[in-house]
Amino acid sequence: MIHPTAIIDSAAELDAEVEIEAFAIIGAGVQIGAGTRIGSHSVLRGPLRIGRDNRIFQFASIGEDPQDKKYQGEPTLLEIGDRNQIREFTTLHRGTVQDQGITKIGNDNLLMAYTHVAHDCRIGNQVIMANAASLGGHVEIQDWAILGGFTIVHQFCRIGAHSFCAMGTVLNQNVPPYVIVSGHPAVPRGINAEGLRRRDFSMLTIQAIKRAYRLFYMADLKRDMALDQIRNMVDATPELDIFIDFIAASERGIVR
Repeated sequence: MIHPTAIIDSAAELDAEVEIEAFAIIGAGVQIGAGTRIGSHSVLRGPLRIGRDNRIFQFASIGEDPQDKKYQGEPTLLEIGDRNQIREFTTLHRGTVQDQGITKIGNDNLLMAYTHVAHDCRIGNQVIMANAASLGGHVEIQDWAILGGFTIVHQFCRIGAHSFCAMGTVLNQNVPPYVIVSGHPAVPRGINAEGLRRRDFSMLTIQAIKRAYRLFYMADLKRDMALDQIRNMVDATPELDIFIDFIAASERGIVR
């Protein structure tokens, strides 16, 4: 399962069911789980942990040193879960000791060609980053979020679950769950109703999320007053909990 032209460091740990294609380079401290396939000419550097059944396509750079001038060679980590697809020329960097020392990617994500995940980012599950979407350091992307092609996210931003960033969006503030944003700089455009329908949210739930969006963005209410009114809807629509918690916990500004 390992092409004879691949270069595998003796300190790498590969499951017997891993496939390594031609001219790939696997460095020391790399751990790869069963069923994962590494494309030709990819470069993987440790410390790096990769789970099961991932597909890393040709020319990807995984686990490289962070692009942070404070980095001084500390042994930080990149951790990738299971069943991710990481396409051509993607770059994923390890963490820094100024944060928790780890960049972490969950399960079942699709990172399309030329995407970039910088140091100390956290990506959840079922996330899609379309071609050339890029994350600055310390960014958090929650479950089921979608970043359109050429989306740029400033460091320390948070992107909420089930949100959608349109192609070419430039973000320097947080995006709450369920919200669609677009533009340079980004502005809110409504809720991701189509994405919610595809994930089997009921029409009543989607309508409640839309009402919450209108209260927060369109009712000319102060932030706390809007959140108080949305809290009154949670008993009937518990899905609004993550919207409220996200906004209440946001130290950085919210896209408005």
